[in-house]
Amino acid sequence: MGHVLGIDASTTATKAVLIAESGAVRGIGVSEYGFSVPRPLWSEQEPRLWWDGAVAAIRSVLDSTGVAGEDVAAIGLTGQMHGAVLLDRAGSVLRPAILWNDQRTGAECDAIRRAVGPERLISITGNDALTGFTAPKLVWVRDHEPDVWRRIAHVLLPKDYVRLRLTGEYALDKADGAGTLLFDLAARDWSAEVLAALEIDPAWMPPTWEGPEVTGLVTGEAAAATGLRPGTPVVAGGGDQAANAVGVGAVAAGTVALSLGTSGVVFATTNRPLFEPRGRVHAFCHAVPGRWHMMSVMLSAAGSLRWFRDALAPGMEFADLVASAAEVPPGSDGLWFLPYLTGERSPHADPLARGAFVGLTLAHDRRHLTRAVLEGVAFGLRDGLDLMIGAGMPAPDQIRASGGGTASPLWRQILADVLGAEIATVNTSEGAAYGAGLLAAVGAAWYPSVEAACDALVSATSAAAPGPDAARYAEAHAVYRDLYPALAPSFRRM
Repeated sequence: MGHVLGIDASTTATKAVLIAESGAVRGIGVSEYGFSVPRPLWSEQEPRLWWDGAVAAIRSVLDSTGVAGEDVAAIGLTGQMHGAVLLDRAGSVLRPAILWNDQRTGAECDAIRRAVGPERLISITGNDALTGFTAPKLVWVRDHEPDVWRRIAHVLLPKDYVRLRLTGEYALDKADGAGTLLFDLAARDWSAEVLAALEIDPAWMPPTWEGPEVTGLVTGEAAAATGLRPGTPVVAGGGDQAANAVGVGAVAAGTVALSLGTSGVVFATTNRPLFEPRGRVHAFCHAVPGRWHMMSVMLSAAGSLRWFRDALAPGMEFADLVASAAEVPPGSDGLWFLPYLTGERSPHADPLARGAFVGLTLAHDRRHLTRAVLEGVAFGLRDGLDLMIGAGMPAPDQIRASGGGTASPLWRQILADVLGAEIATVNTSEGAAYGAGLLAAVGAAWYPSVEAACDALVSATSAAAPGPDAARYAEAHAVYRDLYPALAPSFRRM
């Protein structure tokens, strides 16, 4: 059986990536869907969409490649993190899942801090209470939907609902579990203290597994739906960021990954549970056994550039827009951009933060604004990296980058200058789904460890190194750091 399958159940689509033993991607199947916004700041999704999407994506990739289900040795799962999937004793869905980007739970975050103690919460879980996490969503249901609360028997995360439909097993990987705010980070399992403080029944929470461990086998019913072989092993996998780190080879302590998509993530692998004392960056378990990671999350990274293009240069190709920014010197002639278009998570956990151009003069044109956007995103990522270094992570020499934003040589160079490290791309481009497939390859015993799989199949390619503009950017970043504290009172008044 010369293939493994990585399945990524994201917010907008489910992707199935078929990987040969050589590491080559044989094919990709994708099934798209939407999510609902029943009220302002709410975000929900019907779990059946993930399962229907998985069935369609798996069948698509098998049909398009001509690979039979019998030739798939194992399956790895990944997907959107932090969602709350609530099931009754029969495994039936009780309400639409509340997603990672739902913002209704500000009051519940305050309640969690009071119930556990803010310092104690961070010392146990590695994280502050934020609206994106699973625990505040459960507290919201407890306090606002008591009829649903009384019927809960199982709590899962999105990709693990797909696991349930594939295998009939309730299971969760430790990386995704750590993103619920209900985990003991050091122990790599559920925190009895936090569960008790929040009145959450421990029986609701599934057993947790390391990323490459087998959690169940494909059932006959699921095999008939997908075209897979009954009995195919399904490994635990990991949340999308941990799986993406596996996909780019950021699995050993000291390796750092950067994901530059709609959001921007700096991800650092550690060999012990480190956390930032104020919880300004996330601290989770890795999908790699015996590894942890810290993660800084910027909500609008490449999303800032998309907004700028759509608002001020509609129809213009991104490559042409960014090329024009190369005509402007570093520092954009005294113009700064704050990328807080949808609030922010790291280093400012502030849903009221807003985007801004600061320093505009008559001398500036669209080229300057474009470069300021590229630089502002880089500065925001540097803020998060600095917090991680302050928490005990060594400063990186190389950062492995993925995501659409890294296609720009200019942006890669700006990132190298601002972050003070080589920005390397890798020979894989399917991110989280590819990482889930590598975890499946370890589960299928193709490799003795996740590190061995990544050493064999993932390699760094071109790199941009810090250049002579790094000193100029250090000065500009110092100004950037002063802007949010100065403007935050005005954001709240707005």
